[in-house]
Amino acid sequence: MQLDFAKLDGLVPAIVQDAETGEVLMLGFMNEQAYTETRSSGAVTFFSRTRGKLWRKGEQSGHTLRVREVRVDCDNDTVLVRADVTGPGVCHEGYRSCFFRRLEADGSESVVEERTFDPNAVYGEGARR
Repeated sequence: MQLDFAKLDGLVPAIVQDAETGEVLMLGFMNEQAYTETRSSGAVTFFSRTRGKLWRKGEQSGHTLRVREVRVDCDNDTVLVRADVTGPGVCHEGYRSCFFRRLEADGSESVVEERTFDPNAVYGEGARR
């Protein structure tokens, strides 16, 4: 099967889910090289749109994602990576999941999760994550 990297200028969305709990942890993007690296190494690897290069989850924080299973959607243009999580969280803001806020009916937002680690201690004060 071939993934369709053409729809988003060479990228596919990659949803990451905790293989044990089913919790959605994050969304990143993979180009063909990141996808190939993920499949061959077992370490979830993304393409950073802002930095224009590959990055492996946990390379700075140590909070890694190991592939347990990869699923592909019906259009072959999005992947779901079910992963084993090492560390207290994947969010660069210090939460277990990047989806720690809830949008309320009035348009406001509420933080609905607790921080699981101090991002300044992991990434350095003011560091780009």
